[in-house]
Amino acid sequence: MAISGIIIKNTIYPVIGVALLWWAGCVLTVVGLAGNPIGMGVAILRCRLYQIDHIINRTLVSGSLTVVVALVYVGSVVVVPGPLRILTGQESQLAVVISTLAIAGLFIALRRSMQSFVDRRFCRRKYDATKTLEAFGAKLRDETNLDAVSNDLVGVVRETMQPTRLVVAASYR
Repeated sequence: MAISGIIIKNTIYPVIGVALLWWAGCVLTVVGLAGNPIGMGVAILRCRLYQIDHIINRTLVSGSLTVVVALVYVGSVVVVPGPLRILTGQESQLAVVISTLAIAGLFIALRRSMQSFVDRRFCRRKYDATKTLEAFGAKLRDETNLDAVSNDLVGVVRETMQPTRLVVAASYR
């Protein structure tokens, strides 16, 4: 909408010379530019994207992953052809193929490590909750007393989820 307003204002108005077109172009530009934040606000409210921390987390992981993958790819495309040229004596697309396959193989591992780093650094509560649940799982494997397991479960749930009320219902058979 904003682009159509700019086109009307800067290309059609000078040719035709009708002042109404200039004003229409201004209105379309303003409405188009104001529509972006309004549209984002409607999308946040409609899709219930209130927890912006998830969006920021994904942005940090995706952005850092993109930078690392691009640097590794460009570095490997620049570094790998030298030894290949010495070995084969000619230019080859083999370096690009090797770099692409290496990036494809490393992508999931890189994403996991980036996600882990961002969680440890910025989402401490989530990271601590994961560690607490892992420790509870290890303790649960060794425990046979149902009362002790119930007390441990209540403690872990209180620590990780912080509910206002908690009731454990278990049937003893």
